[in-house]
Amino acid sequence: MAAADLAPTPLAPFVDGRARRSRFEVAVRPAVELPAVEGVLAGAAEADLTPPPGMPKAGYSANAHDGHGFRTRIRARVTHLRAGRASIALVQLDLLAGSSVLQHLVADAIAERTDIPLAGVWMGATHTHAGPGQFLGTDFYNHHASNRAGFDPAYTDFLVRQIASAVIEAHDTRAPAMVAVGSTEVWGLTRNRSHDPHTQNRTVTDKRLDPQRKWVAVNPDLHLLRVDRLVDGGTEPLAAAAVFSVHGTGIPQQVHEYNADVWGYLVAELAHRIDEAHGVRPMVGASQGTHADVAPALRPGLAGHREARRIGRAIGAAAAELHERLGAALSSEVALDAGLREVDLDRAPNRVAGGVELPDRPAVGAALVAGATENLTPVIHRIPPFAAGHPRRWGRPGDHGAKWILGSRFLQRFALPKRSFPRRLSVQALRIGDHVLVGLPFEITVESGRRMAAAVRVELGDDGPTPVICSLVNEYWGYVATEEEYGRQFYEGGHTLYGPNTERFLSAQAAIAVRATVGQGTFLDVEPVRRWSLHSKRYLARVPAGAAPARAFDGRARFADPTARDDAVWEQDWLDVAPGGLAWHEPLVRVERSDDDGATWEPAAHGWRAADDQGWALEITHLGAASGPGAGAGAHRYRVRWHDPDHRAGRRHRFVLLANAGRPEVVGDPFD
Repeated sequence: MAAADLAPTPLAPFVDGRARRSRFEVAVRPAVELPAVEGVLAGAAEADLTPPPGMPKAGYSANAHDGHGFRTRIRARVTHLRAGRASIALVQLDLLAGSSVLQHLVADAIAERTDIPLAGVWMGATHTHAGPGQFLGTDFYNHHASNRAGFDPAYTDFLVRQIASAVIEAHDTRAPAMVAVGSTEVWGLTRNRSHDPHTQNRTVTDKRLDPQRKWVAVNPDLHLLRVDRLVDGGTEPLAAAAVFSVHGTGIPQQVHEYNADVWGYLVAELAHRIDEAHGVRPMVGASQGTHADVAPALRPGLAGHREARRIGRAIGAAAAELHERLGAALSSEVALDAGLREVDLDRAPNRVAGGVELPDRPAVGAALVAGATENLTPVIHRIPPFAAGHPRRWGRPGDHGAKWILGSRFLQRFALPKRSFPRRLSVQALRIGDHVLVGLPFEITVESGRRMAAAVRVELGDDGPTPVICSLVNEYWGYVATEEEYGRQFYEGGHTLYGPNTERFLSAQAAIAVRATVGQGTFLDVEPVRRWSLHSKRYLARVPAGAAPARAFDGRARFADPTARDDAVWEQDWLDVAPGGLAWHEPLVRVERSDDDGATWEPAAHGWRAADDQGWALEITHLGAASGPGAGAGAHRYRVRWHDPDHRAGRRHRFVLLANAGRPEVVGDPFD
C-alpha cells in the first residue's frame, strides 16, 4: 500500500518543525490471542528510506557530516510470518539502530490493517554509520550519535509511514510457505577491534595480544532465515533474512553520501546468487548480531566502497551457500512465538536482576570521547584518561567502577540530565522453529553475547531452540561490555552507560523474556501508554516555494581513472529544483546504452548489476545552489557518478534523469 493511504501518525502536529519539543504518546493495544492457523503463511516487502540531502548522519557522532546525497540506498526489509497463534514482522533497517518510536508507531499504524501485534514488530538494524539519524527515542542519542542534535519529527514520520506501508504489504500478500533457519561460520572478513579487553575475559584461554588473534576473536556465526513460497510442484524463494556480526564502518567517516556500507553489498550479493540459482529474486534483508568489538577486516589504507564491497560480497556469498543448504530443511510446520518486555529503570526494583543491581544514573566514560580504534578522535585519543586502557585506579569506588566519568560524577548530572538517557529497556524474543532471536537495544560485544546466549540456553534446556543474540533492536542504548572488558576502559567499556554489571543484568533479562515467550504464542509486558518528549529540530528538506527552475544537464559527461580506493567513473552535472522538490526515495537516474550508434537505447547493465540508482552503480550528490549563466532562479546543481562503468568498443551510453515528483524526464548527450 502507499504511505499516503495511512492515517496521520501522532507525529503529525510536529512535522512543520516549529515545536521545540515533540510530545506524543501511543496507547498500547493489549495482546489478543490469535486463532490458530495450519502451516505457515509468509509475505515480504521493502521500503526505500533514503532522505533528501541535508540530514545529519548517525554513527560517527561529532565527526560525521550531513548527507549530501547517496551511493547505496537506505532501505527497510520486512519478512512477515504467521503460524500457530503468532504473527510477526521482522523489520531490518539500513539505519544506525532500531527505535522505540518506530516500533510503537508502526505497530499502531498497522493495527487496524493486520494481525501483527506490538510484540511481533521487531526493528533490527545493520548499524551502518552512513545513514541518517534523528529518529531515536532519547534526547541523548539524538544529540550525540550524529553531527547535529535533535529529534526530527518530519523524517521520523516519513520512516513510520514507509515502514508501516511495507509491513501492511507483506501482510496483505502473504501466502502458504515453508521456512528453514540455519547457521554457518564466516572467517577472515572481520577482526576484533578491541582485542586487549577481549583477552581479559576469564573465558578466554589464549591471553596473547598477537595481532593475528584479532581475526579469530570474533563472532563468526551467520544465521539465515529462508522463506519459500509454495508454488505448483514445489517452492520458490520469497525472502531471506540474515543476522551477522560486523560494524558498518567499511566506509570512512569523511564520506558525505548516505550508504548502507558493507551491508548494502552483502544484501545485493545474496539476492543475486539466489536469483541466479532459482530464477527468482527474493526480498533480502540483514541486521546485526553481537558486533560491538567486531570491525570489517579492511586492508590497511584502503577503507572505502571498494573494500566494503569486497567484504560485503564475500559475506553475501557465504550466506548464499547456506541458503542453498537450507533448501533440504524447509518445513511448513514451524513453531512461532513473539514476546516483548519493557523494563522501566526509573523503578528501583527493576534495576535488580541476575543477582546484580544497575546504578540509577547512567554515566558517560572519558574513553568514549577518544572514539573506537578504527575511527579515533584526533589528539584526544592519546591523552589519559580519554586514551584507551587507562581505567580509574584511585578514589572512592562507585557504581561505575573503573570508568572515568566524563566531567566527574557531580558535574555530568548537570550537563546530561538523567531523563535524556535511555530508561525504558526493551527485551524482545521471536521464536522461529528451532531458533530464538533475542533482541536488545545495545551494541553487544562478542563475549557478552556468548554469556547472554548461555543464560538463555539454560532457560531453554539442552534440547530447546538455539538462541541468537541480536544487537540494536528497537532502540539505541550504547554498548554492553563484560565486567572484565569494562575494567580496561576502552571505547566499548566507556560507552557501557550502566556500569560493570550491565552484561549480567541483561543476561538475566534475556532469560526472563525467553521464558515468558517460548510456547506462549504472544507475550506482552509493557505499560499501557508509551510517551515521549524529545527535543526537536527539523532537518528534512522542505518543498521549495515558487516557480521551479528548468531541469537540464550542465556540460558533457567526464571520465575519471580508478584509484587505489575506488573505481573508474563517468560523471555528469545537472541543474534541478532544490533537494526538497525531489522524491529521493524514488528512482532518480539511470544509464542507457546503445550498440547501434544511438538508433535504439536500452537500460545499461554491467553483468547482473543494473546501471541505475537502485543498486551500487550510481552515486548522486547535491553540490549546492547553482550560480552563473543559465542556472535560473532557484536552481541547484547535482552530480551523478557511474562507478565501475561497462566499456565495449562501439557501445555508447547516456545518463537519463527519470521523471520524479512532477519533474520531466531528461536525456543527456551520449558518451563512449
